[in-house]
Amino acid sequence: MTELHTPEAPIVDAAAAKVAPDLDVSVIVPVLTVDARVLDVYRALSAELERLGKSYEFIFVFDGHRGPAWKDGEALVAEHPARVQAIAFQQSFGESACLASGLEHARGRVVVTSPQYVQVDPREIETLLTAIDEGADFVAPWRNPRVDPMLNRVQSASFNLLMRRIVGAPFHDLNCYFRAVRRDVLEEFAIYGDQYRFLPVTAHRQGYKVVEVKVRHLQEWGGTGFFGVGVYVRRLLDVLGVVFLTHFTHKPLRFFGTLGALFATIGGAICGVLVVQKIFLGGSFYNRPILTVGMLLFMLGVQVIGFGLVGEIIIYTNARSLRQYRIERIYERSTAPEDDASGGA
Repeated sequence: MTELHTPEAPIVDAAAAKVAPDLDVSVIVPVLTVDARVLDVYRALSAELERLGKSYEFIFVFDGHRGPAWKDGEALVAEHPARVQAIAFQQSFGESACLASGLEHARGRVVVTSPQYVQVDPREIETLLTAIDEGADFVAPWRNPRVDPMLNRVQSASFNLLMRRIVGAPFHDLNCYFRAVRRDVLEEFAIYGDQYRFLPVTAHRQGYKVVEVKVRHLQEWGGTGFFGVGVYVRRLLDVLGVVFLTHFTHKPLRFFGTLGALFATIGGAICGVLVVQKIFLGGSFYNRPILTVGMLLFMLGVQVIGFGLVGEIIIYTNARSLRQYRIERIYERSTAPEDDASGGA
């Protein structure tokens, strides 16, 4: 991807950006459409950060779009060169790429991600930052009450309910991206594809303290009604991917073994019934397509189990460099002077 910087903004090398945080908050705003409300977002959130006495910066990442929003971004960089960066992709790479690029250039101790318009009451940024100050690693919002159309709310509620039931993560609004995260925590995640949507789930499963807070919903952009079939299929695949990544990354044989055993059992049962019919009832294998189906299912099951075994071998050979837990605090044993005295007596 190519990043373009305005003449007024200093060009920052990505490697040089990996320095210790020297600001309180970095606000990363992925700009996905030409009609994004860049000025509104900056004015609303910067006013609240000023009121809270926080040092801050804004990083607007333009996902391959030009137009009015880009002009507004250039104007902000020219007016506030020390507080605003504008990064432009040569073409569209998606919201995850925007977030990853913004994180590379962030200097804040806490990263706040915001939609490209004022979706949530700006005063709620205090709620997010307060939760971080109280010990949270990741603060996930819950728009309550919602102000968008009923059909959208029903679809969103169904999606979040499915995630809670399948993944076991207690979140009610994974589709709201007005979030606050400790920068060092966010740097631990691989952000790609649509994984930005499931970052609270990933953080929760990895043992970080994830807090959900209710925020006041102001407005909602986007279409109303049912989406295309492809959208629902992609969402189901995303859910499957999250389930695998959060439950079976270190135990691939459990996933592939269960799936393979199911296929092999069905295929074996089909073939077994046909063999019994052949032996005891004088049946014939000729012109029986079901036999081919049974054999294919059985062989597919064996192959899927083999995938799981290969995955287990890979996990085993890399086990020393893998860690499934996160240590919050270590209480070390100290040698008190009286212990030394008693030991020498």
